Amino acid sequence: MADGHDPRRRDAASAARALILVLALAIAGIAAEIRRYGVFEAAFTASRDYTDPLEIELLVEFSGPGGARETVAGFWDGGRTWRVRFSPERTGLWRYRTRAPDTADPGLHNQTGTFRVTAAGGPTELARRGAPRLSPNRRYFVYADGKPWFWLGDTAWNGALLSTDEEWAQYLKDRAAKGFSLIQLVMTQWRAGRADELGQVAFTGADRIQIHPAFFQRMDRKIRAVNDHGLVAGCVLLWALTSKDRESPGEVLPEHQAIVLARYMVARYGAYAVMWLLGGDGDYRGEKAERWRVIGRAVFPEGRARRPVTLHPRGMQDPWPDLKNEPWLDFLMYQSGHGNNPKKWEWNATQGCAAGWKLDPPRPVIDGEINYEGHLDYHTQQRISDAQVRRAAYYSLLAAPPAGVTYGAHGIWPWIRKPEVPLDHPRSGVAEPWHVCLNYPGARQMQVLRRIFDSLEWWKLRPDRSLLAEDPRDPEFTRYIMPARAETGEYALLYLPENPEIKLDLSGFRRTVQAVWIDPRTGRRSPAGRFKPSPGFTLKTPGEGDWLLLLTAR
Repeated sequence: MADGHDPRRRDAASAARALILVLALAIAGIAAEIRRYGVFEAAFTASRDYTDPLEIELLVEFSGPGGARETVAGFWDGGRTWRVRFSPERTGLWRYRTRAPDTADPGLHNQTGTFRVTAAGGPTELARRGAPRLSPNRRYFVYADGKPWFWLGDTAWNGALLSTDEEWAQYLKDRAAKGFSLIQLVMTQWRAGRADELGQVAFTGADRIQIHPAFFQRMDRKIRAVNDHGLVAGCVLLWALTSKDRESPGEVLPEHQAIVLARYMVARYGAYAVMWLLGGDGDYRGEKAERWRVIGRAVFPEGRARRPVTLHPRGMQDPWPDLKNEPWLDFLMYQSGHGNNPKKWEWNATQGCAAGWKLDPPRPVIDGEINYEGHLDYHTQQRISDAQVRRAAYYSLLAAPPAGVTYGAHGIWPWIRKPEVPLDHPRSGVAEPWHVCLNYPGARQMQVLRRIFDSLEWWKLRPDRSLLAEDPRDPEFTRYIMPARAETGEYALLYLPENPEIKLDLSGFRRTVQAVWIDPRTGRRSPAGRFKPSPGFTLKTPGEGDWLLLLTAR
């Protein structure tokens, strides 16, 4: 492809032109304009070279309308160039001033400028409403303007690393169209991705790392593209399970260098609509928790604004009792994992999210890694089906006040282009190409799931087993029903994984109850009848397989 038609070069040229325009306006004394919730960027040129530019902490103080003030860390971008990125949430005139440790460097210290913020707008709801943050009751997420935001994630761990810009755009367009709202991805080399598409790595070294800005300049395009498609980027900063090659930073770097690397990425991408997964696939329990306490407090110091933060743990592990009081921890993530035996399903239904939401202080709970569709399950070595994906998703969502869930397809997460077993994952089985996986049945059924939840005030749901007149547990854990009811008592949603019938107790409703069956494969609804509030009666499911039952007081 000729350079003049290469989208990567066009994106880089467009970004360069935008930055030149901002600088030209500043030189001319005219305040640059940016939309509310957008990303303002300014560049600064040091007057001399620094032996270790990562030791130069450039801080930029922003002041805006109504007394708004925020301090943002800048980042080194190669040579003598430093940059800062900032996302303003108030309209009007903003000013900034830089602070550098070398006060004698006029290129970095005491630089000033202004820009004007206009009303939010754009083609996506994310652009118009602003990046998600915790709800007032700390149980779910809301846009900046307060509207509830549902986390429907997709797992593309290697996506930003290994995709071309064209592939990435195709993938993001598909996921946005299917109702996904977040993409989980890894920001550096790691166990299943030793370098990016061009063979570049994020850093080299261990006791004293060297950052490679060219790697992150390419990553800039990938993160911007996620947001441009109306999606949030769920960014893993420090993958914490490594191979014999010792490539994953969360496990191999000493604390002080893990902090340097994570701080760099937070400074570079903190203005975008992101969620931070500080660690990836780590064991954070017991004595190991202290390492992550130290890293978390250093990377996300108290008093400095940030996007929401969590850790991504290993399968069927619960690290949160040891970390629940950490000030940087904004939400709890679990990995119910890739299994298909009674122990897995019992954990998925009664532990993980079901336990985490009861911890104080309250936080949203997310199952960030359910059964990957097409992956071999660890117990029977059979390919995980869409039915097992649905079951894991609905269990995790209804076992706690719902905030969201993350889907995954075996073939997309490692960004496979030809059928093969992903790097260093021999038990996972042969993965199909990523573009084939886009339309797996389970992926289409996540769109159905999203529509079902969007039709309800899902943020009001709470687990409620009092809806069941009988609540038996079969030894194989195949028929464990997951019921949830709105706090207001006006409606309930129940998931039946493989039940020919359900015995209900509707005495908790104050009015006649309308019952509707929902097919989780298609979203098709069929009436099940109207019933007086009574302590016990039986409903038969419409057919084989799993079903949702929606109960609404009328």
